[in-house]
Amino acid sequence: MCLAVPGKVLRIEERDATRMASVDFGGVVKEVCLEYVPDLRVGEYTIVHVGFALQRLDEESARQTLELFENLGLLEEEFGDPWQAAEDAQRADDAQQEVRL
Repeated sequence: MCLAVPGKVLRIEERDATRMASVDFGGVVKEVCLEYVPDLRVGEYTIVHVGFALQRLDEESARQTLELFENLGLLEEEFGDPWQAAEDAQRADDAQQEVRL
């Protein structure tokens, strides 16, 4: 399933002539293209679909939607378990360090 998920803009930068942002989706941070919402600012909320910010959203609506998605298990379905992903990344890092030794 591909949801349009609200997230908070944490950081904005220009990358290869494209405006990109780090966006927090209730604890999961992803890179998002801001070309459709060029005036979006750090601290604001946006609806993101398939890696593109589509529109600005007020904070209360974003929080309510994230809470609803979380209660329905849709965030984990969309992004996976962030704790498991962090653990998997750590295992991969550990394995790379062992190979170097």
